[in-house]
Amino acid sequence: MRLQTVVVLAVLLAAAQASAQPATLRVTLDEAVARAVESSHRLAEARARQQAAEATIEVRRRSDDPTLTASAGYTRTNHIDAFGVPQPNGQLRVIYPDIPDNYRTRLELVWPVYNAGRTDALERAARAEATATGSDLAAARLDLRLEVSRAYWALVTARETVRVLEQALATADRSLADVRSRVDAGLLPPNDVSRSEAQRARSELLLVEAKGRVEIVSIDLSRLMGLPAPATIEPAEALDGSTALSGDAAALEAEALSSRPELAALKTRADGVNARLDAIASTRKPMVNFLSGYDVANPNPRIFPRQDKWQPSFDISFNVSWQFWDSGRAKADRAEALANQLVLQERQNEVTSQIQADVRRQLVELATSRAALAPARLALAAAQETRRVVNDRFEAGVATTLDVLDAQLAEMQADLDRARVLADVRLNEARLTRVVGR
Repeated sequence: MRLQTVVVLAVLLAAAQASAQPATLRVTLDEAVARAVESSHRLAEARARQQAAEATIEVRRRSDDPTLTASAGYTRTNHIDAFGVPQPNGQLRVIYPDIPDNYRTRLELVWPVYNAGRTDALERAARAEATATGSDLAAARLDLRLEVSRAYWALVTARETVRVLEQALATADRSLADVRSRVDAGLLPPNDVSRSEAQRARSELLLVEAKGRVEIVSIDLSRLMGLPAPATIEPAEALDGSTALSGDAAALEAEALSSRPELAALKTRADGVNARLDAIASTRKPMVNFLSGYDVANPNPRIFPRQDKWQPSFDISFNVSWQFWDSGRAKADRAEALANQLVLQERQNEVTSQIQADVRRQLVELATSRAALAPARLALAAAQETRRVVNDRFEAGVATTLDVLDAQLAEMQADLDRARVLADVRLNEARLTRVVGR
């Protein structure tokens, strides 16, 4: 009975430990990007900005619509001597009575009939800003994809580095065991053990650092993907098998200039400045407003003589205003808008030249990393063959322990170089995709 209890407790403890360990999440790059886009606070902020800009369009459009306002008020005045006119019958006809309590209610309709196109210009400026904000959102999405790609391939590279170093450590363990057995047999000097131990310690040190790098990159990728806590992420894609992303530099430049959202945002904001200039110009033209009101007051000041009772009245009017002089405010606003227009134009030229340079530079970097892949693989194959030959010579007694250690180190370094070149290819492809605006 006691043995069964111990077994049950052991099973429960093992299950608890298994459930406490974080589950491994296997994702592709596209899945990681999709999770990041869905949970990104940066994109949520950009979407909120776009919603605010779209709401501004409605605000500008509604500024020409009529408004209906209800108001009420109470005024207490000092007492006065009532003014009246004596009547033939001897009575006094009060014309201006003493009414210290004054009440007023009003229902007022205001309708801007004509404002020289100012509302339309402001609405066009708001639409341009909303479109530019949408381009900002697209640019933020591209930046997020590049950031996720960097973290994803950094994790793949770190895991590949761990694999290479684990193989190197296993090889070093086997080599150390072989050297110790030969030293014990008197076939090798004792200092060969120290050399093998030093080689193994170096491999173990690099492995510890690589595993730490895996955890750090996993934290960054978990944050980008919106995971509640750092998870064990297993990339579903390998470094090998890069895409065939390439093309003529001129064609890629044309594609980048037509699809980069940053450039589109600058162009639409320049259109918004033009609309603002039209709005500023409209301030020098006449404005027409329609005004109507219905009052119920006690006493009603529009009815003579004043009486201490509630009485209605109404008014209808058309008002025309034409501002001839504003102390230079419109001129200053126009100068500011023209300066902002020049700023956007120069920034657009700078971004255009930067995009062209980025495309050409990224093509060179991608071609360089792809060209380095063949010699990296060749170097790895040569290092593996060299290690095999040196091991055979060591078994035959014609090679030293130092030769074996050098061959193992060369193979490990060649394998790490191959992983680094593959990572460069992947990252350069991701950067080129971002530069082109795909």
